[in-house]
Amino acid sequence: MSRDAGLDTLLDLDGSILDQGDGYWIKIVVKLTGEISAERPHGISYSLTLHDPLNQRMLGFDNAHAIKPSGNKKYSGRRIEYDHKHKSFNDKGSYYEFLDGFQLIKYFFDAVDVILKEHRGY
Repeated sequence: MSRDAGLDTLLDLDGSILDQGDGYWIKIVVKLTGEISAERPHGISYSLTLHDPLNQRMLGFDNAHAIKPSGNKKYSGRRIEYDHKHKSFNDKGSYYEFLDGFQLIKYFFDAVDVILKEHRGY
């Protein structure tokens, strides 16, 4: 298995607060877990979030908790995913397929660009 250089980039971004102008901002938290597990097969815990001027989360990609499969009360025996995204401050999350660190960074910042364009009206 080859080393994911994108994980090093994510780890370098840990603790970053990135001003997006007009009161919008991004927070990035990435830590080594110290172990590989079914929940975090890449060995990191991460949270990449976009916040509005009122400090509410507008978007988030993280693996802080499991998400239950939507629309199915019976999930016993099925894998409960940890990698997920939140599309608003009250969204409980939907599955996100983590492929590598660079892909996570790209997907997050692409989604940030779309959201900020919508909110700024262009």
